Amino acid sequence: MSEREWQALTQSEEAFMVNSYEIDILAGVWGDLDDADQSRPVKELAGILLTLIDRGWIEVRRVAPWTSPSGEEGFQLGELVPRDQLRAVLEDASNWEYPHDNWIGAVTLAETEAGKEITRRSPEEMAE
Repeated sequence: MSEREWQALTQSEEAFMVNSYEIDILAGVWGDLDDADQSRPVKELAGILLTLIDRGWIEVRRVAPWTSPSGEEGFQLGELVPRDQLRAVLEDASNWEYPHDNWIGAVTLAETEAGKEITRRSPEEMAE
């Protein structure tokens, strides 16, 4: 991780990075945003998230069904939301709410390999 890059993140950006690390649905970010950020319009929050996506640190996917080898049903990361659709998807307030019934199709944040370099400390930094 680049400690300098992590320290340069705003609190809003940090909340999105934490949620991508957790592979959480978009609605999960509300618990990590501070009070000031929680009062921002979704459109403004979407703009902040898009900057992290454009840096290559976060990708947006949809939740997909998964069945284990033993037959248990669950969830997994599904298809990547295409970049040309991201602004519309992220500015849709319904995608920022927890689904009432099923999470299939819910917008999910996942960190990329480049994002992992921000959220995890390198062996050199751990030794310091």
